[in-house]
Amino acid sequence: MQQQPDWLRYDRDHVWHPYATVHSDTPIWPIVEARGAEIRLADGRWLVDGMASWWSVIHGYRHPVLDAALKAQIDRFSHVMFGGLTHEPAVELARRLLTIAPGSLDHVFFADSGSVAVEVALKMAIQCWDGRGQPQRKRFLTIQSGYHGDTFGAMSVCDPENGMHRLFSGFLPEQLFAPAPPLASEADDGSALEAFETLLKQHRNEIAAVILEPIVQGAGGMRIYRPDYLKSVAALCRQHDVLLILDEIATGFGRTGTLFACEQAGVEPDILCLGKALTGGYMTLAATLVSDEVARDICRSEAGALMHGPTFMANPLACAVAGASIDLLLSRPWRDRVIAIERQLEQGLAPCRDLHTITDVRTIGAIGVIELKGNHLPPGIQETLVGAGVWVRPFRNLVYVMPPYVIEDAQLATLTEAICEVLSTRLQMQPSPNPPL
Repeated sequence: MQQQPDWLRYDRDHVWHPYATVHSDTPIWPIVEARGAEIRLADGRWLVDGMASWWSVIHGYRHPVLDAALKAQIDRFSHVMFGGLTHEPAVELARRLLTIAPGSLDHVFFADSGSVAVEVALKMAIQCWDGRGQPQRKRFLTIQSGYHGDTFGAMSVCDPENGMHRLFSGFLPEQLFAPAPPLASEADDGSALEAFETLLKQHRNEIAAVILEPIVQGAGGMRIYRPDYLKSVAALCRQHDVLLILDEIATGFGRTGTLFACEQAGVEPDILCLGKALTGGYMTLAATLVSDEVARDICRSEAGALMHGPTFMANPLACAVAGASIDLLLSRPWRDRVIAIERQLEQGLAPCRDLHTITDVRTIGAIGVIELKGNHLPPGIQETLVGAGVWVRPFRNLVYVMPPYVIEDAQLATLTEAICEVLSTRLQMQPSPNPPL
């Protein structure tokens, strides 16, 4: 057996990984190189990447355009504080975002991560109502099975029962949760929307905003719901004078087949959260976009300004590569490519529908999801997938993929064939406890 390098042993003993315990027996695979839609392990094996590094690396690894943007910016300056200073990469990125964003959004607040972008959005909503003379409006209405991040404000609007943050109940603010809408493949009797409307009417004077993931609920269950539901929710928000926050951190920049998922419902948010694919997966950066009306009311609040200011806000390197990523996306036939990926995922994952332990196979854009019956996955499934030459990170009872858009047809075939083969051979094994996300 090959001896582990010292740094990998140190990782095992001292480095804490996401959603994991210290001294965990969960396998960790060392990566030494990545390019295109593949990552290379320290032992020399190349894996087809089905995760795009948690959905962010849409252009693949080591893209020459994005590499060049970073190199050019680092020769100028890598970072300056954004308080009292500004720089062209941030301004030009804001210009790009406001040009392509849905609706009448006029201002951009840059943050460190998607979770912080949600925190900023929640703060914006609360301060907006303070500026409008209704400071009692401090609660949020959302739906079950949602996920918006791991920081405290964001956790409060994640699913309180089946999400990852149940431990913190009693400490988190108590928000309002309506039933999740049915999946797009299920019948809709209208009861979910009716329950949503009831909560909205009952608590209208307490609610600062509704917050939703449009069309696709991500880490809360990889659920795909009908655009009509989102359209109806947006109409109810307008009717009852409640702000609408849309969290497009996972779905933005083409992932669902439209540039932003909310376009499929023809809705316009008051506040929009972006992240993940914003920089093409090169650096951490997020943005919260807001309408001019809401921004002006925020500045009329008691504080007189939005009370948030990350140290690395609008980092020039991140802004430079984000601008290059957006230009790269829009200069290519990205929509055709995402539609082609959707068709191949639908065809490639279809054999899993014949497995008796599979409850659903669903796709939208460059997203493919297999849902198993029960709450658990077979033991050792990720190790088996790595052995089959693919990188997929299943969680709970879900095996899903969100590959880079640059993935080649043959690579995508390798991905779907490996998933179907592994599931067909491993689903007879005794389920194990829930693996980490």
